[in-house]
Amino acid sequence: MRALVVANGQLTYQAQWPEPDLQLGEALIRLVLAGICSTDLEIVKGYTALQGVLGHEFVGVVTAVADPADQSWLTRRVVGEINLGCRHCAVCLNDGPHHCPHRTVLGIINRDGAFADYLALPVVNLHPVPDHVPDEAAVFTEPLAAALRILEQSSISPEERIAVIGPGRLGLLIGQVLAQTGGQVTLLGRSAQSLALPEQLGLRTGLAEAAADNSFDFVVEATGSAAGLAHALRLVRPLGRLVMKSTYADKEPVDLTKLVVGEITVIGSRCGPFATALGWLADRRIQTEPLIDGRYSLQDGLTAFAHAQRPGVRKILLTPNNE
Repeated sequence: MRALVVANGQLTYQAQWPEPDLQLGEALIRLVLAGICSTDLEIVKGYTALQGVLGHEFVGVVTAVADPADQSWLTRRVVGEINLGCRHCAVCLNDGPHHCPHRTVLGIINRDGAFADYLALPVVNLHPVPDHVPDEAAVFTEPLAAALRILEQSSISPEERIAVIGPGRLGLLIGQVLAQTGGQVTLLGRSAQSLALPEQLGLRTGLAEAAADNSFDFVVEATGSAAGLAHALRLVRPLGRLVMKSTYADKEPVDLTKLVVGEITVIGSRCGPFATALGWLADRRIQTEPLIDGRYSLQDGLTAFAHAQRPGVRKILLTPNNE
């Protein structure tokens, strides 16, 4: 099969990559559509030591299962949760696979991902896509779930002043999610140009540099850079809350003194609820189509990544077809 493979910090297109070898309980999924996210770009820079197929945002169709008991999944259109735990340790049994110390993560940690003609995942990780949710919306399930994770972790009141720093791929989803809490949400960016799309989506916007120190009760950092964290620390008020969403390869130092002096509550936030995300997409509570900036075939994947790396570009999609 064809695949986009990272090895030793180099991304390559492989026309003859081995198809997944199904293990008991797994399904073989034919890729329909996949999305390039900031984590994928950072993995190529060295964020993780993945040696294999990239990609974790996808929608596909189940073409085979390892266990005959799972045949009801055949031909179903699905998305899939990306964390695979050992299912035996105390973390898995009590909290689930997301923080299993032995976990693999689709296209991120020791597990071939979705940027290929086929991928494999355990059936327990799969979620069927409602018939009326188009592929171009379903491919946003994983990042939308990550945005919704914030609501699982934090209670937000309408009186709170909320800032989302970073009007990019994930920040635009987070802004739309938090705007539905009734809170006073402002999406902050580095330039007026970066704020055009959030304004089109009906979100309140502002320049991060122009925002006053200590002016927000609840700040979400989604820039994908250490510079964004410095802004977040500056903007959150003493006794406020700071949600960290960025993952990046750079190791730029940041002064964390304010966390102590201001008694800031820091919340790390990663993967979220797929079923809830699919429900929001089915109900059209979130706009995803305006976030799509390009669509490429797998064999043009290197061009797709170059496009995704341009400043201001949001979601780039990959399809196995030549279109």
